Amino acid sequence: MSKESRPLQELSENLEGSLCRPQRGKWKRRSSCSGGLDTENTPNELIQQWSPPHKKILTSAKGKENEENTFVLARRPRKRRESAGLCWDSLPDELLLGILSRLSLQDLLRTSRVCKRWHCLAFDESLWHSVDLVGKAQLDAELGQVLSAGVLRLRCPHTCIGQPSFKSAQKLRVQHLDLSNCTVETSVLEDILSRCKHLQNLSLEGLVLSDSIIHSLAENTEIVRLNLCGCSGFSPESLAEMLKSCTRIEEMNVSWCDFSNLHVQAIAANIPSSVSHLNISGYRQNLTMEDVKAVVKRCPNLTNLDLSDSVLVTTDSFPVLQQLSSLRHLAVSRCYQIHPASLIDFEKFLNLQTLEVFGLIQDSYLPILCKGLPHIQINTQPFSTVARPTSASRKDRTLWGMHCRLVYKH
Repeated sequence: MSKESRPLQELSENLEGSLCRPQRGKWKRRSSCSGGLDTENTPNELIQQWSPPHKKILTSAKGKENEENTFVLARRPRKRRESAGLCWDSLPDELLLGILSRLSLQDLLRTSRVCKRWHCLAFDESLWHSVDLVGKAQLDAELGQVLSAGVLRLRCPHTCIGQPSFKSAQKLRVQHLDLSNCTVETSVLEDILSRCKHLQNLSLEGLVLSDSIIHSLAENTEIVRLNLCGCSGFSPESLAEMLKSCTRIEEMNVSWCDFSNLHVQAIAANIPSSVSHLNISGYRQNLTMEDVKAVVKRCPNLTNLDLSDSVLVTTDSFPVLQQLSSLRHLAVSRCYQIHPASLIDFEKFLNLQTLEVFGLIQDSYLPILCKGLPHIQINTQPFSTVARPTSASRKDRTLWGMHCRLVYKH
């Protein structure tokens, strides 16, 4: 036997042969133990010496066969596995949310399929505060899921909207919503807007509405910008009720709606005094001079006014409009009762900066008019920007000047 293995054999023999009997409170050694160890060393002390100190030692002396013997039980320590690196599961939610906030919309949706925890984190409302779905041709259950995720800003114009299928009746947190020119059933639109109570900016341009929708808008008393250009389907009474409730409106676009003279009168009689930008163009013979006077009286702080395509607006409106000391932008395009020669009277509007008179003068006369009104830019904006979420002249994807973090890329 080799020299290296002999101490291990001796230790094994010592452990097997060192069971002793208790006698009068002392330990009596058997004859086989007399050769190798000191009398002070007991089997229990040897086990403690050679076993890991953090393991608890169990002893057992029960049973008839063990009445005179004491057995010592020890467990061999397991070797701990060393971690190769940090585990994703060990990261706190705050750190994971910070990582997920750097992902694109598509990548965020992919991570939501990893596990239940990541699914909950991926749809945390802090990640969904602004979403741009322009380019997504069809929206069904996805729209309900995005709105329910707590989105504050949502941009999805020119989209075909099916059934959002909301899972609960909870109110939505959305504040800025652009549904311009979407293809959507009126009942679906009623369901969406009935859940909105905190709208600040809203564009429903080109949609068929209802009195129920207008009543829902009346509950959003914090609306600042409202674009109803080209809308139809609601009564003058509901329109008047909405204008009485929404007293914070600053920009309102109600141009080219399917309005009667009663709708126009409801606007003139109930428009909030807070309005500074108003587009009420396209009403041909439904907008009268009396309506213009009523609007000017109720909104003395108007800075941007569009009266285009109203054939009943004449040069008699000039003294009325001159009462608007803050007026900066005025549009009277295709108001054919205004004679071209009378346009020079706008020199009395000292604070006026831009004037739109498309269709009233020939191109050959425009340089002469510009020379007579040197402080005014003439015919520079063929399209109105009042309350519209995105200017037609801008190429970016802003929403009333605000960017969306999550952008759909097709």
